[in-house]
This record gives sequence, C-alpha cells and structure tokens, in this order.
Amino acid sequence: MSEERSLPKLLIFGKWDPSEVVVNDKTLRNVISLKPVHIPHSSGRHEHEPFRKLELNIVERLANKLMRGRRNCGKKSKVMKSVEAALAIIHLETGENPLQVLVKAIENSAPREDTTRVSYGGIIYFRAVDVSPTRRVDLALRYIAEGAKMKAFNNPKTLAEALAEEIMYAAKKDATYSYAVARKEELERHALASR
Repeated sequence: MSEERSLPKLLIFGKWDPSEVVVNDKTLRNVISLKPVHIPHSSGRHEHEPFRKLELNIVERLANKLMRGRRNCGKKSKVMKSVEAALAIIHLETGENPLQVLVKAIENSAPREDTTRVSYGGIIYFRAVDVSPTRRVDLALRYIAEGAKMKAFNNPKTLAEALAEEIMYAAKKDATYSYAVARKEELERHALASR
C-alpha cells in the first residue's frame, strides 16, 4: 500500500496564498490569473501565443509592467525583489493578504469606458467605447506601475515603498493620492463627455 503524501502548497514568494484571493469584479475573473507559483517568473514563454499572457500570474504581469521604460528595462530580478518588498510592506500596513489588496487595486483602477477616434468625411470626432476585460487589466497595471515609478523618481522613497503606497491607495479608491485611480477617472470623464 502506498502512502499518499500531501504536497506543500505553492505560495507566491513562499509567503502568500493565492487561493484565498477573491476577484469581486465578474468581468475580470477570467483575466486575472492567480496561479500558485513559488517565484512568478515565466521566462517569456507567453510571448509566442496571442492570449497566453492571461495565464501569467498577476504579480509577474505587474513586474513586467514595471520593467518598461529606460530605468529598469531587463532588470527582472531587481524588479521582482521590489515587488516582493512592496507586498511585504502592504502585508505589514494592512494585515491582509497583499495579493487581495493588489487585486482590489486593479479592480478600482481598471477603466470601464474609453474614447476612440472616428473619422467620417474628413471630420474627426471622438466616440465613447466599452473597454475589453484584458485591456482593462493591462491599463490598470500600467497606471499602477507608472504611478509607482513617478513617486520613486528623484525621491528618497524606494520603488518598493512607492509601489506599496500606490497599490494601497488604489485599493482604497483614493483619487487624490493614487495616480492609477485618477487616470481611470480622467478616462471615464472624457468618455462621458464624448457620448
């Protein structure tokens, strides 16, 4: 008779359980992946298929957004350490699972409407359109990463501290301190004006 061994749970960075996280926004449930992985690093295996990035863990997608631009381009191990430190800061500040706070921040900073440029007979005007769930998550991650990088630039704050602050304010839906929520509200305001 073989004895069944229970495999240990895979925790993100060996600390936080992604199975506890609940995505409240129904439209984003299929797009936010919380696959249990120890270290969220796929080595770019998602690049060759169109929608394979949806299978990436949301923490790795955030790290990939932080690597955009000149400053941290290609420095994934450095960015992953900053993301891990930011999640630890969030856990200390709030006492909650930082992955749940991150998911709530993404839900609060994902725009529902955007504008597109329409040209008709030489006249250009803007039209309000709904945003697909994949683009909503992409924009939310981009805004969170931009806000963190802007707060950390020419500032004694580290990237981890700025990222933790941006995520916590976005989770509270605070538009005065969160760049991501302010950008979302600005986009939706422009879309409302061009209906």
